[in-house]
Amino acid sequence: MAADTGTDTGTDTGTDVAADPSPPAARDPWRRVRLVIYAVYAASIVAASALLGLPTATPALAAIIVPGLLIGAVGRGRRRAAQVLLDWLPFVAVLLAYNYTRGVANDLGIPLHEADVLRAERWLFGGTEPTVWLQQHLYTPAHVQWYDVLCTLVYTSHFLFTPILAAVLWIRDRAAWLRYITRVITLSIAGLITYIAFPEAPPWLAARDGLSSPVSRLSPRGWDWLSALHLNDALAHAQADGSNPVAAMPSLHTALATLVAITLIGRLRSRWRLLFVLYPVAMAFTLVYTGEHYVLDCIAGVLYALATHAGVSWWERRRARRRETRVTEVFSDTGGASGVSGA
Repeated sequence: MAADTGTDTGTDTGTDVAADPSPPAARDPWRRVRLVIYAVYAASIVAASALLGLPTATPALAAIIVPGLLIGAVGRGRRRAAQVLLDWLPFVAVLLAYNYTRGVANDLGIPLHEADVLRAERWLFGGTEPTVWLQQHLYTPAHVQWYDVLCTLVYTSHFLFTPILAAVLWIRDRAAWLRYITRVITLSIAGLITYIAFPEAPPWLAARDGLSSPVSRLSPRGWDWLSALHLNDALAHAQADGSNPVAAMPSLHTALATLVAITLIGRLRSRWRLLFVLYPVAMAFTLVYTGEHYVLDCIAGVLYALATHAGVSWWERRRARRRETRVTEVFSDTGGASGVSGA
C-alpha cells in the first residue's frame, strides 16, 4: 500500500506541474489589472514629459519610480508594498538630503577654488585648457551639430540611468540592488564631503569670472535641435533644482557613470559588455566639452567610483567571512554538545 500510494502521488504531482493549461492571467487574476494600470501610468508620464520636460530632478524621479514599483505590488499582498516603501524611501531620503545640502560650503564661508584648479588643468595639458580648446574647434554658435545633441543626451542620462538601473535591479535581484545602492549612497556621501571641504568653480563659471577665455555652458544645447519634442527645459529643471554650481570636484556625473559601467559589466555575460566602459568616457568628454567640468574633476570622479567599489566590496567580503565564522562556531558548539549528549 505504501508503494502504491507513493507512486500515485508522484504521478499526480508530476502531471499537475507539467500540464497546467491555464494561461498566466488565470493563474494571476491581477496581472491584467497591473498591465492596465501600467499602461495608463506610462501614458501619463509621457504626456507630462512632453509638456513639462523630462523629469530629471530627484523628487520627480522618486515620484515616478516608487509609484511604478507599487503598481507591481498590486494584488500581491501588503508585504510586497511594504517592501517597496521600506527599501526605497530611505534611499530617496538620502538623495534628497544630498541634493539640498550641497551648498553647505557657501554657508560655511569656505574659500572657492578657481584659479588654482585652472592652473593645475593647464599644467596637466601643457598650457592648454581642454574645455576652451574643444569649444574653439567644435562649437558653432549659429548651428547645433549632431555631437551637441549626443552630448546633451549623454549629460541627461546621468539623471536617469542611476535610478532606472536601481529599479531594474530591485525587481530582478534585491541582493544585487542592495549592493548597488550601498555603492551609490557611499559615493554620494563621499562627493558631498568633498564639495563641502573643496568647493570648486567649473570652467564656465571661471570663464565668467574672467579667469580664462570665454566658455559657453553647452549641456542643454542639443534640446534646440529636439525642440519639436518640447524638451527644451529638461536640463534647466535639473540644473535649477537642488543644484550647486561649485560642486565640481569630483565629477559625480563621471563617478556614477563609472559605477553604472562596473555594475553592468559585472552582471552581464555578453562578450560586448566591456563596451559599457565607453559610457564614463563619453560622459567625461561631454562634461569637458560643454564647460561643466575640468578633466581633473572627471579623473577624480573615476577614482572615487573605483575606490568606493573596492572599499564596499572589501567590507562585503569581510562581513561574509564574519558571518561564516559565526555559523561555523555555532555549528561546532552544537555538534560538540550533541557529541557529549550522545556519549
